[in-house]
Amino acid sequence: MIQRKGGGPPFISASPAQDNSGLGETRKPIEILLVEDNPADVRMMREALYLAEIPHNLSVAMDGEEALRFLHRQGEFSRAPRPDIVLLDIKLPKISGHSVLAAMRIDPDLSSMPVMMLTSSSAKRDRELSESLQATHFVTKPLGLRVLAGEIKIIEGLVRQNRR
Repeated sequence: MIQRKGGGPPFISASPAQDNSGLGETRKPIEILLVEDNPADVRMMREALYLAEIPHNLSVAMDGEEALRFLHRQGEFSRAPRPDIVLLDIKLPKISGHSVLAAMRIDPDLSSMPVMMLTSSSAKRDRELSESLQATHFVTKPLGLRVLAGEIKIIEGLVRQNRR
């Protein structure tokens, strides 16, 4: 397990891997990297993932610089799991979410990774820039917990489509 500089474990299994279909099948947990500097938004996303019943392992990066080190498995993240999807806040310290996304899209190892942009901004330019940088999905926050859980249910489909 990788320890984060700021304390606390970076990986949290927050949802069961059991399929609710009644067939007793297990679903492979999705590796999620959440890049979010607001602790309240991190808690809300953890709860939304649980409510959405998405089996997952969650890693959290608190700024854009840390996210890029995680994605490139540098330093303390040398043993980090490869995320299946990145949930990326736009307004981040050090390096913005748009800059992280741009860096991902020019890196052959990261270019096809699904990225869901998260923002509290309703500015049209934020959405347009995210789309021009090939964000996979865009979610405007703050949403209520249940609405957010509904929005992020798309994660499983995005990951399944990318795994093909």
